[in-house]
Amino acid sequence: MSGISTPGEAVARIAYLSSDVVISVQPAQGLHTEFSEHLRRYVDSNTLGLVARHVPEVQTIRYNADPLLSVFQPIRSGKLVSVTTGSTILLPSTPHLYKLAQYPVVIHVALQPSGFPDYSEITSIRQSGFSFLHSESLQEAQDIALSAHALAIKSGKGVIHFFDPQSSAEDDPIGREDKRVVKHILDLDAVRAFQALEIGGSTLYADEGRVPAIVESSLPALNRNEGSLLPPTRPTDNPVSKETSTRTSSVGSSRRESSADSRPTISSASSVETTTIRNLTSEDIYRIISGIWSELESATGRHYQSFEYSGPLDAHHALFIFGSDSDRFEHEIHEASATDGFANTGIITARLYRPWLGAELSTTIPKSVRRIAVLEQVRRKTTRWGPMLLDLLTALRTGPANNSSPMIVGHQLGYIERATIRQALRGIFQNLKSASPIQNLAIGNSDGPKQSLQAYHLEQPKVEGAYMKILDQVFGDRLHVANQLSINNAGISATKASSPEFGFGSLLARIDHRKRFVGDVKAAMTSHDFTTNTPQRWLSKWALSAEDSLKANELASEVIARLATDGSRLATQLLKSRALFFKESHWLIGSDAWAYDLGSSGVHHVIASGENVNMLIIDSQPYSERAVADASRRKKDIGLYAMNFGNAYVASVAVYSSYTQVLQAMIEADQFEGPSVVLAYLPYHKETDSPLNVLQETKKAVDLGYWPLYRWNPIKEINGEPNFSLDSERIKHELEEFLRRDNQLSQLMKRHPVFSANISESFGSEVRTLQKRRAKDAYNTLLEGLYGAPMTVLFASDNGNAESLAKRLGNRGRARGLKTTVMAMDDYPIEDLSLEENLVLITSTAGQGEFPQNGRAFWDTVKDSADLDLAAVKYSVFALGDSHYWPRKEDKIYYNKPGKDLDARINSLGAKKLVDAGMGDDQDPDSYQTGYSEWEPKLWKALGVDQVEGLPEEPAPITNEDIKIQSNYLRGTIAEGLADESTGAISASDQQLTKFHGTYMQDDRDLRDERKAQGLEPAYAFMIRCRLNGGVATADQWLQMDSISSSYGNETMKLTTRQTFQFHGVIKGKLRPAMRGINKALMTTIAACGDVNRNVMCSSLPEKSQYHRDVHAISAKISDHLLPSTTAYHEIWLKDDDDKKIKVAGDAVVDHEPLYGPTYLPRKFKITIAIPPHNDTDVYAHDIGLIAIQGSDGRLEGFNVLAGGGMGVTHNNKKTYPRTGSMLGYVSAEKTHLACEKIMLVQRDHGDRKNRKHARLKYTMDDMGVDVFRSKVEERLGEKFEEARPFEFQSNIDSFGWQKDEKGFHHFTFFIENGRIEDTADFPMKAGLREIAKVHKGEFRLTGNQHLVLSGVSDEDLPMIKELMSKYKLDNVQFSGLRLSSSACVAFPTCGLAMAESERYLPELITKLEGVIEENGLRQESIVMRMTGCPNGCARPWLAEVGFVGKAYGAYNMYLGGGYHGQRLNKLYRSSIKEEEILAIMKPLLKRYAIEREDGERFGDFVIRIGMIKPTTAGKAFHDDVAEEESADEA
Repeated sequence: MSGISTPGEAVARIAYLSSDVVISVQPAQGLHTEFSEHLRRYVDSNTLGLVARHVPEVQTIRYNADPLLSVFQPIRSGKLVSVTTGSTILLPSTPHLYKLAQYPVVIHVALQPSGFPDYSEITSIRQSGFSFLHSESLQEAQDIALSAHALAIKSGKGVIHFFDPQSSAEDDPIGREDKRVVKHILDLDAVRAFQALEIGGSTLYADEGRVPAIVESSLPALNRNEGSLLPPTRPTDNPVSKETSTRTSSVGSSRRESSADSRPTISSASSVETTTIRNLTSEDIYRIISGIWSELESATGRHYQSFEYSGPLDAHHALFIFGSDSDRFEHEIHEASATDGFANTGIITARLYRPWLGAELSTTIPKSVRRIAVLEQVRRKTTRWGPMLLDLLTALRTGPANNSSPMIVGHQLGYIERATIRQALRGIFQNLKSASPIQNLAIGNSDGPKQSLQAYHLEQPKVEGAYMKILDQVFGDRLHVANQLSINNAGISATKASSPEFGFGSLLARIDHRKRFVGDVKAAMTSHDFTTNTPQRWLSKWALSAEDSLKANELASEVIARLATDGSRLATQLLKSRALFFKESHWLIGSDAWAYDLGSSGVHHVIASGENVNMLIIDSQPYSERAVADASRRKKDIGLYAMNFGNAYVASVAVYSSYTQVLQAMIEADQFEGPSVVLAYLPYHKETDSPLNVLQETKKAVDLGYWPLYRWNPIKEINGEPNFSLDSERIKHELEEFLRRDNQLSQLMKRHPVFSANISESFGSEVRTLQKRRAKDAYNTLLEGLYGAPMTVLFASDNGNAESLAKRLGNRGRARGLKTTVMAMDDYPIEDLSLEENLVLITSTAGQGEFPQNGRAFWDTVKDSADLDLAAVKYSVFALGDSHYWPRKEDKIYYNKPGKDLDARINSLGAKKLVDAGMGDDQDPDSYQTGYSEWEPKLWKALGVDQVEGLPEEPAPITNEDIKIQSNYLRGTIAEGLADESTGAISASDQQLTKFHGTYMQDDRDLRDERKAQGLEPAYAFMIRCRLNGGVATADQWLQMDSISSSYGNETMKLTTRQTFQFHGVIKGKLRPAMRGINKALMTTIAACGDVNRNVMCSSLPEKSQYHRDVHAISAKISDHLLPSTTAYHEIWLKDDDDKKIKVAGDAVVDHEPLYGPTYLPRKFKITIAIPPHNDTDVYAHDIGLIAIQGSDGRLEGFNVLAGGGMGVTHNNKKTYPRTGSMLGYVSAEKTHLACEKIMLVQRDHGDRKNRKHARLKYTMDDMGVDVFRSKVEERLGEKFEEARPFEFQSNIDSFGWQKDEKGFHHFTFFIENGRIEDTADFPMKAGLREIAKVHKGEFRLTGNQHLVLSGVSDEDLPMIKELMSKYKLDNVQFSGLRLSSSACVAFPTCGLAMAESERYLPELITKLEGVIEENGLRQESIVMRMTGCPNGCARPWLAEVGFVGKAYGAYNMYLGGGYHGQRLNKLYRSSIKEEEILAIMKPLLKRYAIEREDGERFGDFVIRIGMIKPTTAGKAFHDDVAEEESADEA
């Protein structure tokens, strides 16, 4: 067993073993203390404690978040609480200490600063009522920590154990605590007695009159200590006995009355014994701790007492040391020779510092001692005499022997180097032995070593830098942050200088200084001391606008220039304060710690002052960790508080929700004349959290109303405008209902504050429970009239298969006469489970053997329930999974794991099986249907309904083909669905049809669980995809797209891998306005999705503008030629609401689709054009790939035609595969659109319409054969394809930076990582591109790699464009070749098909690889890396040199060996690997590539040459010869 080497670890172990709850106070979430790292390790390993009934709870609280507030709720609930902290929090927590002293709380304090701690942190709170214990060595830290917990339990009072972590730095390691000894010392019977109490209490600052009490009996005490402790009592209940000791106590207890009391009454049934109840005294504390130390000595042999004396028993002099160096002094005295003045000296230390027992001290000091030097390591002096000196004087100069008491001489103990201890002792004893000793003589360096002046380095968390960067962007040189950490304030500590009080005071002085300066300027205006009259005119202009920041700052430079030119003495005098000509934007920056006590934090003073000061208060508490269950920790609503004043501007913002709103709020706050409060949300668990984590937490908080976005400007009311603006995008009916209900409950909360947290916390769960109950009752009502046995079918389904099976089983059960209920597991009221008769559970498998989302809560409850009795229930389980999904043998346990776990758990709860669990396997010939067809008949037989005759014929399931036929040319019921305001969704069939209109319904998967817990429907929104021929847009169109994204979407735009705009987060109510806005920009969305020909792509080719125009014209011709003819799009999206001329629904409108017919195509159809030598559109990856052939005149001549490319795959289904296009031949430019039409028509007539996974053109071509397919196309075309013309591709990535075309125009290719156009605090990209679009006269070209080309910049406009690019950081393309060559799909949170992150994760992965790239000289090397969240392949990962395809959250299949030019598919290298494995593979592989590659060898070719992977020669061979064979045996 390993030893313990630090006092922090020793104390942390004892605290963990001896507590139900440990409050770990840390300077920052990511900055560990002496204790926190050990505590976290114990929790992570599920280490059990001795006191807690389960794993102890460890709460991490930041030091400035009023951490002792977190103690009240658990201690009042009968939980033993300990706190591990540095001494910094003690003084600010003084009000809490006086209350907590009356509870058995233990606070372990590591004194700070490290190396030379300040003991005044302890002496300043010595009268708080706590007992204080002091340890000095490593072994003492362990023993005294245990003693502290035992003392708290047995006395009922708080104990503070303090120590200097560095004082034992050189101690040898000690063994771990003996748990048998710990149990014995703690007295677990007393622990359980306390845990059985419900103490109660609701106030924080008012004293409730709690007084720890003790009962004394005339009978022999059964306790190991004399007397028996009671829970703290109140004087109104049990008066203090007259027999109470008269000894003065320094414990300190308040005696205010309280009406609440949870203390059990004392039985007086026996007339034999008599009891006396009295308050706890200092004598009791001494008696209890002495008993504890006696038991500890018996168990360990180690002896402790209240005061320790070491040295000769006949010593004449002694040192009383209250500091860190007692062991060093003791060593020097022990080594002293007889001639040393300090030889034969005793040393006294206090082990029990409070209560201070003078009588015990007197008996400890030998009678021979005549003089005592008191050494106090107290740096903060509040009185002339040190507190320890006064304690000794009181103890030794009172009583009958005071005439013979020793002389006491105080010394201030500073920092002393080990080498100077002897010198310090000489100085002490020279003073001590003198005839007239000097009191308070300073020994050592009072300032201590430089590195110890502060307990820790204060710095702003990196994640919080986002708001500071925005302030810098908005205000630039005008910005002045008064309490910024980097400002050096002489003589003021960083902690104090960063406080709002200090910052506010400095701002008032700064404002006053400028007011005086303005007065000086006005006086100078009338002076005749200038050389000329020019300064006076400019000063006059400036003075009129001195308080208008815009005008004053515009004039300031001119005024300064005129004064400098004037050169007079008065001008020189004014120029000494030239900075004051500029009007600053004054800010105070703070955290949510300011919200716990608005008075003590200074927030109240700023708001009440009415001064023009802006406060930015950053709240970092994650939504998932909100402490609503603890009413005592609820922060004050600063926004509401400020609005009640009526004189302040207030805004609530979140940079990861709405960057635009943050900018608007900051600008408005600056313009407001008076105090402004901007509450800024930036949630993080640790200061090192990734932006992705912050984003996810922000979205939850904003969407669910925990952090509403708003702005409140009282000035607007004067102008007749609304003063309150609610900026949260998603305030739905359910939230409004919640707010209404919350308003009704607020009165109840005010009357009964103790219930406040419970009421607010339980609302969401109450709604959910009510929904479940109503659904179940509705089913019961429907079933009342039916006969037959009941059967309840519960399902958990992610992709719909398990749900479909469950519903089909329910229908079949009803047909057989059973009373059948079917619902999702999470919708079922779990309390009814034991009442079921026949229970069927159907579940699919999600992620890494996890339950689908709509079954997780059900499983968690069933798994953890200790009182579910299912003895009367009969059940069966059917599970759906894929036995090959996790290929490695160690991962086979994940196959159908939810179903297997559910079967085992239901059986263990007493239920009896109807039939054995069925296993559906996607690898079977009919997928999961194979296993299901075997399982279902057994179920009917077990239920006795297998022989039922006359069963009705089941209708065939509705397919996509049925939906298209019945849609009346894509109309369906879309219009009716848009008009339905009761939901944010549309029907399932309409969801299929809206794809043809260019929009998908999605929901925010970051919010699913939280919204479900709140009883809300998913956060439905729509993705809109534009149809943009060849990816070319005008500047006006760019501005319109920018406006649409801000007005109707989530303020971002996505540039897709198919060269078009995509908008996310468009709620249903804004869908039609967004569509109209796109149409207004002369663009459309029709056929951007769906089973039609989609957006036609075209190479960007910035260096050849005329050639590009030729090719682009063909792409537009193809796109227009293959456009669907239905008028439904115009009717649904573009007609005015009052337009009655055309009826949308019904059969009144009869359309005709000459190309597509009523069923359109079997699946989506994609066409792209590449212009050699650039394959930047991945020409091989599409249904039709056109390779442009240039004529001898430099103009377009024709195209080589590829057909049959496609990317979509289903994991572990080898019948699906990616495919590169096959060459059909050459066609002239003027016939290209006809060739594309005929290829599409062959696919229309021969594609598979029964199996959508086999419906793409690639499968049609492989089924027919390339030659047969070509002949059918040629037959329709009326001529044969010519032989393909020669061509060469050199890359498939973009060329970044400036290029010049043959006509002299300039083109710049921006790097847009993964195509996301957005504004962030670091990079205001969207704003910059908007400003460029306002002045740009050329085009914007979107590339197939998700980047952007600013095209057609003239020489005349070039300087202006470059200036704007520089201003907004858009000119930076100095990224690694790996990053520049990367691409990712959207995936989470909006894509419903995503299995893993993609766009939000790939940049992080590349960052982690860039270190090894730099080290090995590969920074400039282009390596094509792509990532998708699912195998549908939107980012075309199968053609990448390195591809990652999501398999489960955090897990990816890794593919290697794709062709750099996009001409060769890659192949599976590893399956289902996580980041650690990815990095373990890639880092050494990149290093090897740097060393072993041949000249010009690309990475994809390299991995094939060295034998890591075999080349994929055709789509059908994609699954052959993979590097990691998928094992066929099951777990």
